[in-house]
Order: sequence, then C-alpha cells, then structure tokens
Amino acid sequence: MSKLSADEQDMVRLVAEFVDERVRPRVREFEAEDLYPEELIEEMKKLGFFGLLVPSEHGGVDVSTSCFAQVTAELARGWMSLAGAIGGHSVITFLVRHFGTPEQQAAYLPRMADGSLRATMALTEPSGGSDLQGMRTHADRDGDDLVITGSKTWISNAQHAGLIGLLCLTDRDAKPAHRGMSVVLVEPGEGLTISSKIPKLGYRGVEACELTFDAMRVPASAVLGGEANRGWGHMMRGLEVGRVQVAARALGVGQAALDDALTYAQTRESFGKPIWRHQSVGNLLADMATKLHAARLLTIDAAERLDEGRRADMEAGMAKLFASETAMQVALDAIRVHGGYGYSKEYDVERYFRDAPLMIVGEGTNEIQRNVIAAQLVARDKDRSM
Repeated sequence: MSKLSADEQDMVRLVAEFVDERVRPRVREFEAEDLYPEELIEEMKKLGFFGLLVPSEHGGVDVSTSCFAQVTAELARGWMSLAGAIGGHSVITFLVRHFGTPEQQAAYLPRMADGSLRATMALTEPSGGSDLQGMRTHADRDGDDLVITGSKTWISNAQHAGLIGLLCLTDRDAKPAHRGMSVVLVEPGEGLTISSKIPKLGYRGVEACELTFDAMRVPASAVLGGEANRGWGHMMRGLEVGRVQVAARALGVGQAALDDALTYAQTRESFGKPIWRHQSVGNLLADMATKLHAARLLTIDAAERLDEGRRADMEAGMAKLFASETAMQVALDAIRVHGGYGYSKEYDVERYFRDAPLMIVGEGTNEIQRNVIAAQLVARDKDRSM
C-alpha cells in the first residue's frame, strides 16, 4: 500500500507470517463451531496487535494509520473475524488517545496496548440502525454519577470487552440531538446486561451482542474528555478510522478470494487447458484484480489523510463504500471461478462470500456512506467557490 517505515514494514511482515502459519491452517476449526479464538487472540496480544494505535509512551506500537490498514488487511486475508477483534478496540483507542483526559489515558491506554483491556464501541440501537440522531439511550446526571438507561445492539466483542465506548444522550433536550451526545467510557458491571451472541451469517467466532443498561451508574468523570455533549464530534472523527479499518478488512477478504481463485484457475483444467485461459474466466480474474487495486488506492488515500491530520470523512466513506462492494463482488466471482466447488465448505471461498456482506452494512451502511459522500461533495464545492 503506501510508504511505511522499516519498522512498520517489519510489522506487516510479522502479521502476514502469523496469518499464514497460525491462522489459515486453523480457521475452519473455529468457524465450524463458532468458537471464540482465544488462543489466537492471546498470540495477537503478545505480538502487540492491540496496541497498534497506542502512543509509545503508554506502551503501544504507535504505527501510522496506513500501517494499521495494512495490518488489518493481512489479518482479514487470514480470517476477517480476527480483524474484527481489533476493530472497535482501535476506534476507542484512537478516541482515548486524542480526546481523553490525562487521567483517562493513564488509566486505559497501557492496558489497551497489551490487550489486557479490550474495548468495543456501542452506537447502534435496536430501533435506530444507522439513524444515530434518533438515539434513545441516555445518561442523566445524578450528583457525581451518570445514570445510564437504554440499549445497544450488534456490539462486537461485547462479552470480552472490559471497556465500552458508549455514545449516548447526556442532554435529552438538545436540538438537534447530536449536540447533546457524549461518549461515555463504561466498564461492565451492575446495571449492564450483555445478551448471548446473535447468530450471524458470517463473521463467526467473534460475538455480536445486545447491551441493556438498566439505570447503570458510572462516575460523571467517565465522559470522554471530561466535558459532556461533545461526543458526536469525537465519534465522527473516530469513525473515520473505523471506516478505513472496515475498508481494509474488505481488502483482505477480497485478496484472499482473488488468491484462491488464481490458484484454482491455474490448476483446474477443462477442454484440455487451465481454465484461466478461457476468456470468460480470465476476464473475471482481470476484473477482480483491477477492482481490488482501485479499492486499495482509495484506502491508502484515506489513511494518508488521517496521518496528515486532515479531515477524511468523505475519503474514508468512499474507501469503505467501494472496498466493501468490491469484496462482495470479488467473493462472488471467486465462487464462479471455482464452479460447483465454490459452493462447498471444502473450499474457503464460500466463507469469503459469507463474511463480505458485513463490510457493506457495518460501520454505517453503504447507503449512509453515499449520503455522507454527497453531502461532503456539496459542502466542499461551496468552499471551493467562495
């Protein structure tokens, strides 16, 4: 992808070796039973994967967003669920790093760096979906505490997270609603119920659950940054990182599908020649590779903007939109290349096809991404013409 330092290149190579030697040989073992990959997670902790975005002074690896995207893509190439295991964790890491109080940074970042504390984010509500402005979960001030009531759903890693970055209303009278939102750093405890995992088409092994807050009390100091009603801006910035991460997950799934299709097309013969020499198959492979390359360039661009400290909401949305749609198409085309075998669980391409849709609907549906992109196009055009 983009230019990385020598240390960052070593990190990406380390991840690639981990994927090829430790992950790919065992994916089906975890997939079949929908088992949480505890052993692999422990190895990821030791290798520093949970501390990629943590500053070095807090014990982290402190890589660029560009390197983080490559690491994510490599993990997803092996198994998308492992890339998901660091997804929400990394967004909350970013938020605490950039917006947390010194006390919050000291309390959380060192443990987030070594993976002893894993985080997730909680945005989506059962009745709201992508409509965060219709949020109902609220945290009311009561003395030195906040009392949280409401529910969130599709929360990845919920049963294994020790810290939840909860976006909720701290001023229910604010108009528009986002002006009354805060990110509250919640540690699981009394008043919080975490459901059993929601059955899913793909993204197996790593759980998604519903969270129910029943007058849960947390200290008022748990508000990210120490000042209430600034959470919308914080989370929207964090989601730029999240959407680059989802785009990189899609790249990994798409690359795995293309790799498998290329291998199969060179070894499978029909009518006396390898099937890639048939124009219909060769054209599929050419289109798959071209779309993936374009998706990779979009992801690079968004990651580099973040590394430069520039706004990247449109670029991250474009990368997430195009890369996820590409992964879905490439996964389907890989099944086409494999023919009937692509429909069999004996080959991994059926798993890529089950995993790919998550990136289309996760971290803001692609329909929402198009709205964001269109709005930014108009806003930036107005700026240009002034």
